[in-house]
Order: sequence, then C-alpha cells, then structure tokens
Amino acid sequence: MACTAAPEPNADRIASITLDETTIIARNAEVEGERAAAVAALVEDNAFRPLWAVAKGHHGPWHLHLSVIDGMLAVQVRDRDGTDGGTVGLGMARLRRVIREYFAICDSYFMALRRATAAEIETLDMTRRAIHDRGTRHLLHILEGKIVTDFATARRLFTLICVLHSKP
Repeated sequence: MACTAAPEPNADRIASITLDETTIIARNAEVEGERAAAVAALVEDNAFRPLWAVAKGHHGPWHLHLSVIDGMLAVQVRDRDGTDGGTVGLGMARLRRVIREYFAICDSYFMALRRATAAEIETLDMTRRAIHDRGTRHLLHILEGKIVTDFATARRLFTLICVLHSKP
C-alpha cells in the first residue's frame, strides 16, 4: 500500500539503514568502525531517491536494508510510514574487483599504521581513497536509472557494500 499524503520537503533521503547481519562474514574492529562511521554519516547527510518506489506512489524519507543474495546487492526500501516500497537487486560483478583492491589496500594501510613512515602512510591513504572513489563511480553507474543519489551518498553506500563483503 503506497502513501497517499504529500511528500515531505526533504523526503529524498535515507532516514535509517541496516545491514543483513547474516551476510556480514567478519566483524573485526576496523570493519565495525567503518560500518558505524558510514551509517552515522549516511543518515546525517544524504540524497536518495529509489525511482521504482516513487513510481509506485511511495514517499521518503527512506528506511533501507542491505543484503547480498546470490551475489547481488539487495536494496530493500520502506517508505516514511514503514510500508514496503520494494526491493531492487543490483549486479555486483563490476564491483568485485574494486572491492578486492580496496580490501588489499586497506590491509596494507592498517599494517603501515604500525610501522611505516608518515610519507608511506600518506601514499597508502591517497591510494585507498582513489580506489574507494573508483568503486563509488562504478556504484553510481550501477544505480543509474534505479536510484538517484549524489557522490557522497554513493561513497558511503560503497563502504557499507564492502562491509557486507568483508572476510575474516
């Protein structure tokens, strides 16, 4: 059942987000820290409009649940009233390589924090950010025609997608 009331002035945003706990393979301190920071930043400031839900008459702000099902990212949305706005599956094939690269550079970065020089850490951090930005651009391409968002929101969503793919 879709909402019938007029949309809020700032309805195209995420009000809350959860991750499928059964999908998250590992939960170490770094992964948990990134997840918590990404969720907090995402809810605080974002732009998000699920086109399929809006077309069905639903209005935000949106409540999201992310999971990985059969290798696809499932984005389930509920509207401002908690009504199911539907789920869209997004192919992850284009993101797999960049996610692997991101994990590899993050491992190097966290190891470097213990023993590397400031210049080495800065170089790794710049590389880590560049890979993260590339993953964000891939995600924006995947979302095209399904979800309207901005780069900052997609960047935080990419972080959460990485959390869903983290390994022990």
